[in-house]
Amino acid sequence: MKDKKKMKLKKFYFHPITAFIGLTILTVLLSGILSIFEMQATYAKLNVNTNQLESTLVTVENLCNYDGAKYIISNASRNFMSFSTLGTLLIAIIGLSVAQASGLIDTFYRRVLSKCSNEKITFIIIFLGTISSLINEVGYAILIPLGAMLFKANNRNPIGGIIAAFCGVAFGYGATLFVGSMEVNLISTSEQAARLIDSSFHVGLSSNLYIIIASSVILSIVGTIVVEKIIVPRLGKYKNEDKVLDKTEELDLINIEEEEQKKLEDELREKKGFKNAILAGLIIIVIFIYMLIPNFPGSGMLLDMNETTYLNQLFGVNSYFQDGFTFIITIFFLVTGIAYAKGAKTLKNDRELFELSTNYMIEIASLISLLFFAAQFISVFRKTNIATVVVAWIANIINAINFTGIPLIVLVVILIALVNLLATTPIAKWTILAPVIVPKLMQANISPQFSQFLLRAGDSMTKGITPILAYFVLYIGYLNIYNQDNKKPITITQSIKLIMPYCLAISLTWIAIILIWYITGLPIASGIYPTL
Repeated sequence: MKDKKKMKLKKFYFHPITAFIGLTILTVLLSGILSIFEMQATYAKLNVNTNQLESTLVTVENLCNYDGAKYIISNASRNFMSFSTLGTLLIAIIGLSVAQASGLIDTFYRRVLSKCSNEKITFIIIFLGTISSLINEVGYAILIPLGAMLFKANNRNPIGGIIAAFCGVAFGYGATLFVGSMEVNLISTSEQAARLIDSSFHVGLSSNLYIIIASSVILSIVGTIVVEKIIVPRLGKYKNEDKVLDKTEELDLINIEEEEQKKLEDELREKKGFKNAILAGLIIIVIFIYMLIPNFPGSGMLLDMNETTYLNQLFGVNSYFQDGFTFIITIFFLVTGIAYAKGAKTLKNDRELFELSTNYMIEIASLISLLFFAAQFISVFRKTNIATVVVAWIANIINAINFTGIPLIVLVVILIALVNLLATTPIAKWTILAPVIVPKLMQANISPQFSQFLLRAGDSMTKGITPILAYFVLYIGYLNIYNQDNKKPITITQSIKLIMPYCLAISLTWIAIILIWYITGLPIASGIYPTL
């Protein structure tokens, strides 16, 4: 009798667009509730001119009223058009779609990557994602679709490539192989905070170099193991319709010798096309490098010559290199794709090339609506100041604790990781946290350079599991593009569950790296150590 009475709960699969609309409404309502309770916080802001701390009050802004509704409606278009994820994606896709339509991506896989094991390909994708933080968030827009293409070319589930690329960028954001944009953005704040204790303290641009290089390799290895051993086996097989052969067509082959001859001719054309693509790619790279060299005739086009140091010229706020890098990558794929098509004769003319590339772009059309509603949610959330208030609270908590050594370090990293769920921009967090964390850790004999690394680690540990991250929308959007169950969209909750093993493993790895360097006293850069 009991079995007959059993009730089956129907599962609801909210489309990500519905979820972002719901999150926006929830944020507006929450801002109204929190403003009624006068949710606010006071934090110490560092005055860059006087190098003195100034008390700053931040309150939750109520959007659940007439003015809030007016802001949301009047800024909807502006929020969407200024959403950096939109522009970066559209520019990146132009080049990738041409390379895919020409056959270059598949040929590159067959001629270069087919000899590599699945693990090596996954490692390459994750490693490129990890070091891509050298140039802001460009890795999300380029590597996520590229990872899907490479996995699909290998007859593997492209969702695995999406996860590998996204996790590589998001959870490895604090590691790279060279001094990049993050150093330029964080160094001045770290140095000013350190001078609250030592007025002559200097924090160099390469102050984290050794430890971030080591971290990029370690994180990529751990990430590869998690993706291949845990995540990919759970995804199941992907039905690649492009690879399915029509049996009747196969039986209608008139002459096997003619077919073999055709394959040989195709291989020769493919080889010629690939050589053309390599040559064209080398030319683009040489031109690109010349644009980064100052003081030569016509060189330095991508440098901000108003800056005094080369790294600031390269990675500064007004850097043409950073602003134009996505377009340069698109030009690379566009030119190499056309060069390949010309040599391999895979396409008859430019009309056919762009028609086929447009077909690929049609597949990502569903992302446009998703990007619109994600842009509204993120904009509304930032407008409420909820994240800023929480960061200020965390700063005050850190200031009040009396731990030292390892307990202090671990607690600081965990708190940064938690607050990162709401505030995903490193420099915004560091502006509030540095005046507290850096002096407190200096008093515990921990160097400001190591404190800055703690920010990098904590920021990366949870970056991939929050929809507040602007590029999270690309991850969930591509998951649904390659989702073969049309009746059940991959929800935000499901997309986070897919990568939780990666998040947990990488978080433990970040903490292990921090503790190993601190306990052993290994240098984190030339002449710089975890302790003072």
